[in-house]
Amino acid sequence: MNTAPSSAPAEEARWLTADRQRVWRSYIEATTLLDDHLDRQLQRDAGMPHLYYGLLVALAESPERRLRMTELARYAKITRSRLSHAVARLEGNGWLRRENCPDDKRGQFAVLTDEGLEVLRRTAPGHVQAVRQALFDRLSPEQQKALGEIMKIVAEGLQPSEAGADLPWLR
Repeated sequence: MNTAPSSAPAEEARWLTADRQRVWRSYIEATTLLDDHLDRQLQRDAGMPHLYYGLLVALAESPERRLRMTELARYAKITRSRLSHAVARLEGNGWLRRENCPDDKRGQFAVLTDEGLEVLRRTAPGHVQAVRQALFDRLSPEQQKALGEIMKIVAEGLQPSEAGADLPWLR
């Protein structure tokens, strides 16, 4: 439906063409279903949502299996408040621990525990299979490459580098 938002006069709006509207709605439908599919798989196999799995992966790939909380929030593209909640749950499961930062009294590290690494090792094969079946097995190599290039352009455009940018991990 092409109704003008109350904050902008109708003549200023740049409405989507019918073709772009179809692309947009397909994107929303696909990403919503993909997120749900991966969340259900990880809840079933490991009792955690996709976000928590991503945090464990980030820590597993980091030197000494540790990251500053601010860097972990940036990796996950989430607010610090949401990260704190997720870390508390993962800490409660024994999958990670927090450590104070020796050179910054306000800073903390999230550290992947051996138990967390083991959960990740057990869960990763099923997760990779779910990703392959839901996404990559449905696309040709050319489509996979194009999708990667497109998503990189979109992500870069949504992460301005200037000071004061309104990004989740800065909130």
